[in-house]
Amino acid sequence: MFYLRTCILFLFLFPFCVFAEDGSQLWLRFPNVKNGISTDKIISKGKNPTLDIAKKELTTYWQGQAVELRTEKSLKNLKDGYTITSGPEKIIISSAKETGLLYGVYHILRLQQTQSDLTHLNITEKPSYDIRILNHWDNLDGSIERGYAGHSLWKWEDLPGTISPRYEAYARANASIGINAVVLNNVNASPNMLKNEYLVKVKALADIFRPYGIKVYLSVNFSSPKVIGGLENSDPLNKKVQEWWKQKTNEIYKIIPDFGGFLVKANSEGQPGPQDYGRTHADGANMMADVLKPHGGIVMWRAFVYSPSPEDRAKQAYLEFLPLDGKFRDNVIIQIKNGPIDFQPREPFNPLFGALKKTSEMVEFQITQEYLGFSNHLVFLAPLFKETLDSDTYAYGKGSTVSKITDGTLRPAKLTAISAVANIGNETNWTGNHFAQANWYAFGRLAWNHQLSSDQIAGEWIKMTFTDDKNFVNPVKEMMLSSRETAVDYMMPLGLHHIFAFDHHYGPEPWGNIPGGRPDWMPVYYHKADENGLGFNRTQTGSNAVAQYFPPLNDTYGNRESCPENLILWFHHVPWKYTMKDGKSLWDELCYTYDKGVKNVREYQKTWDRMEPYVDAERFRHVQSRLKIQSKDAVWWKDACLLYFQTYSKMPIPYDIERPVHELEDLKKIKLDMKHHN
Repeated sequence: MFYLRTCILFLFLFPFCVFAEDGSQLWLRFPNVKNGISTDKIISKGKNPTLDIAKKELTTYWQGQAVELRTEKSLKNLKDGYTITSGPEKIIISSAKETGLLYGVYHILRLQQTQSDLTHLNITEKPSYDIRILNHWDNLDGSIERGYAGHSLWKWEDLPGTISPRYEAYARANASIGINAVVLNNVNASPNMLKNEYLVKVKALADIFRPYGIKVYLSVNFSSPKVIGGLENSDPLNKKVQEWWKQKTNEIYKIIPDFGGFLVKANSEGQPGPQDYGRTHADGANMMADVLKPHGGIVMWRAFVYSPSPEDRAKQAYLEFLPLDGKFRDNVIIQIKNGPIDFQPREPFNPLFGALKKTSEMVEFQITQEYLGFSNHLVFLAPLFKETLDSDTYAYGKGSTVSKITDGTLRPAKLTAISAVANIGNETNWTGNHFAQANWYAFGRLAWNHQLSSDQIAGEWIKMTFTDDKNFVNPVKEMMLSSRETAVDYMMPLGLHHIFAFDHHYGPEPWGNIPGGRPDWMPVYYHKADENGLGFNRTQTGSNAVAQYFPPLNDTYGNRESCPENLILWFHHVPWKYTMKDGKSLWDELCYTYDKGVKNVREYQKTWDRMEPYVDAERFRHVQSRLKIQSKDAVWWKDACLLYFQTYSKMPIPYDIERPVHELEDLKKIKLDMKHHN
């Protein structure tokens, strides 16, 4: 009783203090309006579930003048975009689609939340991509591959009878940033996903998502006809297999009329595919495309393929798909990871972008931080996304950026798309780390408009999620904007890549080389450290991966003097004493860069500690705790890599750098139980 009285007294005396916050509201923490806009100040014609949501958002949160919502078919060139104009008496939001009106409502609510000027609005928004999609790597047992925020949102055992309120909250969050498509299950798909018992569960989710403008897609296992259909094989040229897919697709559309289509991972990392029967990726993709075509569905066929081979892994997707250019149906989109290896902290863009001249291409990013410290590390990914999207491929001359190739600017496409692997789980704050929410937000905003800057996106997110106080916004934004580069510095600078611990990819293991294991799964395959130097020779004298890039990039990357130093060890085996542009030897540059990464994380700790007066205690402590882990991990990375590489360089770590605090042999003994990191 004393405790209760104390709490009541506290509330009475401190009505304006910051209270505990669990992060469940994401960036949608609009204040409820008690005496705000009334329903009679929302002008609209017609009635449907999407329009009802738009009106509810306004009546609950909008604090400004009257709003008119207009559907105008003349705006169909904007697709699901919209216009917003403001006059003395009302704001007018116009779109060809009700979904566009909902997006417009979220736009003005975002402007309101970020304290933007609402008096003279003249906005036209058209999405950069038609399909803006989250890929969930969720399994039917509730686990999530590379998921670091608990178990899956989808409670398959409870569906369709029991509907979690989080499903609609999830749809609302996606709609607020323009995401309009969701792949519900892991690309390493279970054939059971296509059984009727699961399709009726998928329908329940599709019905919830539909009013928010979101279509559902499924990852499918290529061997499904054999495994659950009882056929002799799953050969795409087998008439019985084709008929099985046709009947299964018809069944899906009967249950879910606006089903989006299939995502396929085939003949990669042991997954079945058309090559099992001597067929090509085009044979497999086209077979599925043909059965989806009458329903308006698409196939997203992943280009993430590699197999045990003497060929450089970075070259394999290009080598497999380039000969098939022009052989895919027009409702097939090749889904290509941003880099040629696998979502590394830094990679050059995948050379397939622009190389496929007659085939639709889409980017696949990774929001979940498989290679970036999981949900322990604060790493804002907008700069990574922008680095890829703004990369010039030179495929059609200067200015042929990845974004312009994939958004229909340089190559008109029937449909354009962009995707990212989701970092969402069932934890209360959705993403495991409050700052990881910013990466979900950033992907949605860039999928809608890839011209936005990382600075603008970070500023929006901070103001909507925390506060618009500049004493908080400015230092936190600076921390976020530098965080990706900091992670590269303390993990794998100068073009180093894939030197993580085997399987779970959390910590450093540059010495990793399991006897009898696949070479292209081993860190030593990628860094090539020896007494002479460090790095993977991908020039003409090495694997010649540089030849997969258009001029002048092939020469730029292929020449050690002109290669960007942040990729030099990606493309070159560089002597330890090689002189870098700042005059340091490669070895010293490596040491100072690792040290800079460690120092920056410690500065983030100081910055965040100073933010305590501006943020609620719960989120403050959570982020503070994660930054402590990140700081320890940064030292772990620095010591592991420098002590190991020093066994080859035989050179001293510069004496003005903080000395290692670990012994190399002790670091080699670390074996993490990653059950505690999920």
